[in-house]
Amino acid sequence: MSHWSRRAAMTVASVLGVAALVAATPVTANATGPVTLEASYTSVSYGWAKVERWYDSNPGYITANYPADGRLDQTGQRRTFFGNVARPAMGRYLLSYAPGWNTNAKPTPVLLVPGAYEHADMAWADPSTSHIGCGASSCPNTGLMQALSGAGYKVFALTFPHSAGNNYNHAQQIRNAVRTIRSATGAPKVDVVAWSMGAVAARMYVSGVKKPWGSPYGGDVRKLILIGGPNNGWDWTFRHGTYPAILTYAECGGAAIGGTAALAQNCYGTLYSHPELTAYITPAGDYFPGIRQMLRRWDATYPLDPADFDAYTTYNGGVGTYSSSLGINYAIGQGSVIGPIRSAGVPASISTYLLCGNTADIPYPWHNEHTGPSDGTIFTASCTDPGGIGAVTANTTLSNLNHLKLAWDTSAKNQIATWLN
Repeated sequence: MSHWSRRAAMTVASVLGVAALVAATPVTANATGPVTLEASYTSVSYGWAKVERWYDSNPGYITANYPADGRLDQTGQRRTFFGNVARPAMGRYLLSYAPGWNTNAKPTPVLLVPGAYEHADMAWADPSTSHIGCGASSCPNTGLMQALSGAGYKVFALTFPHSAGNNYNHAQQIRNAVRTIRSATGAPKVDVVAWSMGAVAARMYVSGVKKPWGSPYGGDVRKLILIGGPNNGWDWTFRHGTYPAILTYAECGGAAIGGTAALAQNCYGTLYSHPELTAYITPAGDYFPGIRQMLRRWDATYPLDPADFDAYTTYNGGVGTYSSSLGINYAIGQGSVIGPIRSAGVPASISTYLLCGNTADIPYPWHNEHTGPSDGTIFTASCTDPGGIGAVTANTTLSNLNHLKLAWDTSAKNQIATWLN
């Protein structure tokens, strides 16, 4: 075994020795605490009418860690709205109000829920501001928010404190936002449009998948539109060997995302170890729980590509030529929620719509999902999978759209507006 391989193996062994103890630590159940409005802002960019900061004082919220390099910090106006705090506590969240939220004629309000690494501004109001790109070489500066608001809908959007945070927390914040919107508009129910990782949290809320401290589904969602959702899970961050780590490790030139499988990665001939950038719970903490919670194996359907360096060891665990990994089964065992939400089921009383893409052309440096038909990130077969959904009213795959375009392309916006109507 080479010197590098011995070091990588030691990294795996040291994390294995302690991470099991971390993963086994139970979350304390607590009674639900009151939800309070902390601040309201009317001087807002990107076309919003106002933004409110809310705080759920429930002590059960699960702590997640923020990477020290600031890649998940709140910045710009969102940092201001979070009380000039870059790393908010998990109980805090922002609710953005679109123009016409209190005057538009459509009777059922719409709540927009962003995906991983996103927030209300870049996901729904100005895709050109996204730090991971919009999925095209030229990006629009308006999005689904403006389209729906202009069509007469009362539109709202969530921003979570941690953009790759714990979906048990996010599901409760969706519940809180729905209650706030109903109170503000007088509507008996709300339509929820959720994108990517946000689809997982939305399904958790309506399916009643929660911790003991969480509140149950309130019967207050009329329609559920899931955009690019990993409805039968996702394994991109594990199946492509070193590529996700290269996009994650700053030493390799990446720093935009996280939740990689690589405990250690060789960057330009030097071995670096960043357990805090992985999808695992490690002695360093739990930095990307939302990524881990979307995991499910797909290798039996779409075999790994041997051209992806270290694909086998990354997926199954072990030391490869350039990296080391604990493997996808280890991460799934630390808390994937795909099985629980499919077993719990979306109530048949909710009209559910699945909107998917089939084009893997997200611009470089993204490593497009190429081992099976996909939108560049999510297998199309996962997005279109109706398992655990009581009433799938429509299941549509739009041609020539990748995962990012699904949130803003004209054909996608028109489809969503048609379904809401």
